[in-house]
Amino acid sequence: MAIRKYGTAQWTGGLKDGKGNVSTESGALSKQPYGFNTRFEDTPGTNPEELIGAAHAACFAMALSGVLGSKNITADLLETKSTVTLEKKDDGFAVTAVHLDLHATVQDVDFATFSELANTAKTGCPISKLLNAPITLEIVLEQ
Repeated sequence: MAIRKYGTAQWTGGLKDGKGNVSTESGALSKQPYGFNTRFEDTPGTNPEELIGAAHAACFAMALSGVLGSKNITADLLETKSTVTLEKKDDGFAVTAVHLDLHATVQDVDFATFSELANTAKTGCPISKLLNAPITLEIVLEQ
């Protein structure tokens, strides 16, 4: 069973003076502006790295929920932040690292077990599999 979802982007102009917008099939994003200034400066709008970060955070949280469920554990709360690092390299820009910060509230599980399950989810998450960069994970567990 293959599931296909799509996003779209429009762009006009050159790299630095151009502008674009991104949309998603669901309409959750609709013509959200992006451009050089939203990517490399502090202009309001979005950029590919934060969209990847949001997708990765969401995917990881869902994957972790599934891994926990396979052990009959249900989290009260999983809050995930995915920080995507973009750096200039000799051959252009590249995503060089992704860091996941997980703040979880889960009852009746010790940190070692939870950490092992979280790392399984990190490796198994489809977006993690897509990314070609080291992915690190920091966990705060509350009960």
